[in-house]
Amino acid sequence: MPLLRTGGLLLAATGAAHFVAPKMFESISKAGFPNDTETWIRRNGATELALGLGMTFARTRKAALVGTGVYTAWLGARVAYHRQNAA
Repeated sequence: MPLLRTGGLLLAATGAAHFVAPKMFESISKAGFPNDTETWIRRNGATELALGLGMTFARTRKAALVGTGVYTAWLGARVAYHRQNAA
């Protein structure tokens, strides 16, 4: 499980980076969240921080892994939807 814990810490650090350097995430966030991008950068940062921290503890790891899978699928669906409807 050290790999999952390390992955969780990396995900949590990425989530925290959304608050420290939000401009870094602006171009990628616009693909899935073209309206109110700044708010969604913070929401996604909070989600990634929470999921990442959840992955670092054995007690919450399974739920965090499921949540990360659902979150990743949801992000992908948002980007696909906005790409399809951009025309």
